[in-house]
Amino acid sequence: MEQRLANTWRMTVNEKKFIETALHSDLRVDGRRPFDYRDLIIKFGREDGSSEVYLGQTHVLGFVTSQLVQPYRDRPNEGTLSIFTEFSPMADPSFEAGRPGESAVELGRIVDRGLRESRAIDTESLCIISGKFVWSIRVDLHILDNGGNLVDAANIAALAALLTFRRSECTLVGEDGQEVIVHPPEVREPLPLIIHHLPIAVTFAFFGQDNIVVIDPTHFEEAVMGGRMTATVNTNGDVCAIQKAGGVGVMHSVIMQCLRIASVKAADITTKIKEAVELYSTERSLRKIKRHPAVAAIDVGKPSYFSRQQIKKVELKSEQICIDNNEDMDVDVKSPIQEGTNKRDGKTKSSIGAFSSWDPYSKGIDSDELKVSLASRGTAVSLNQKPERETHDEQNDRESHHQLFAESNSAASSNVTAGNGLQMEMKNNKTLEDAVKPKHRRRKNSSSS
Repeated sequence: MEQRLANTWRMTVNEKKFIETALHSDLRVDGRRPFDYRDLIIKFGREDGSSEVYLGQTHVLGFVTSQLVQPYRDRPNEGTLSIFTEFSPMADPSFEAGRPGESAVELGRIVDRGLRESRAIDTESLCIISGKFVWSIRVDLHILDNGGNLVDAANIAALAALLTFRRSECTLVGEDGQEVIVHPPEVREPLPLIIHHLPIAVTFAFFGQDNIVVIDPTHFEEAVMGGRMTATVNTNGDVCAIQKAGGVGVMHSVIMQCLRIASVKAADITTKIKEAVELYSTERSLRKIKRHPAVAAIDVGKPSYFSRQQIKKVELKSEQICIDNNEDMDVDVKSPIQEGTNKRDGKTKSSIGAFSSWDPYSKGIDSDELKVSLASRGTAVSLNQKPERETHDEQNDRESHHQLFAESNSAASSNVTAGNGLQMEMKNNKTLEDAVKPKHRRRKNSSSS
C-alpha cells in the first residue's frame, strides 16, 4: 500500500485549482461539457471472444475463454461466470506487478456484480449434465493504458467480448447418456452465449462541497475529485448495481439525477456496442464463405448447338490462317487430288482446313469462334483417324469431297505458288556478301593445302 501511494502521480496545487475553477464554469480541461463522454472505439480480434476498447486515452483488452467444470452443489444446473483483471505497471506507474491492488479488486467486483447480479447471462443454458458438467466462462480484462475511468472501459470490453464469444457444441453419447463429446469448430459451428440485456456501467465524479458532477472523469480529474459513484443500468432503465466508494457525501437528489443521466448514456453506449458486434458478425460470416469463380462448361461432343454458318465461317478463317502460315514457313501446298493419292499410299498429310494447324491465339479470333471450333473438333478428328485401308466407295466419296473444295483452294494455291516462286527468285539472286568466304572455310582450305 505504501509503495503504491509513493508511486502515485501527484499534481501541483496550481493544476488542481485550475481544474476546479474550470468545472465551476461548466468547462473541462479536455474541452468537454460536464455530461459528455469521450470518443468510444470498439475493435475485435480475429478470434471469437476478444475485444479492444478505447475510451479516450484509456485502453482495455478483453478476452473470454470457457472450459467444462463441475458445478457448485447449491446450483447444479447453472454454469459459472468469473471476472479477472490484470493491472500492468506499463499502464500506470501506481499499479503493482504480480498481485492485484485495491483498484484491481474493486474493478473486478463492479463488473462482476453488474453482470451476475442482474442475470444478464443465462447460466442455465451453460449446463451440459446436471450436477456433473457445466461450462465455466472466464473473462480476462487487461489494462493497457490508464487514461481515467477504467470501470466503464472494462465493462464495455467485457460485454463486447461476451457478445462475440462462441462456445463449442457438445453431444451426449453412451448407453446412459453420461458421456460428453466436445466438437471442435471445424466439425460443428460453435454456439453463442444467451445474453438477455446489456448492463452498462456509468461513472460519475464529484468535486468540492457543492457536489459538482461530471461524467467519465479523466486521469487528471480523478486526482482532484472528492468522490466517485458508478451506476450500472440497462436500456430498459433498470438499475443493476450502484457502487459508491467512499469520499464526500452525495445528496439524494443528486443520485437520482445521476441515474437518469446514466439511463440515457447507457442507451447510446448499447447502440454503439450492437453496431460494432453486428459489423463483426458480418465480417465473420463472409470469412467462412468459400467463393469459386464460375466456369462455363463447353460440351465439345455436341456441335449441333452452333449453326452451320458459324462453323463454315470458322473453317474459312482457319484455311486462310493456314495459308498465311505456310507462306511464312515456305511449305509446298499440294492440291486435294495429290492429297488423295498420298492417302492411298498410306502417307496421310494434314489438309489445308485441318484444325490441328490452327493457332487459337492468332490475331482476329474471338471467343465465340473458338467455342465453335472446339465443338466441331470432334468431327475433324474422326475424319483424320480413319484406317489406312479404305473401300472403293469410301475412296470415291473422299475424291468427290476434295473436288468440291478444288475450286476454292485453286486461288489459294496459286497465291502460294507465286509466293514460292518469289522466294526461289530471291534465293537465286546472290549478293557480294555471298562471294566472300566464311573464315572457318578459309582456315580449312589453308590447313588442307
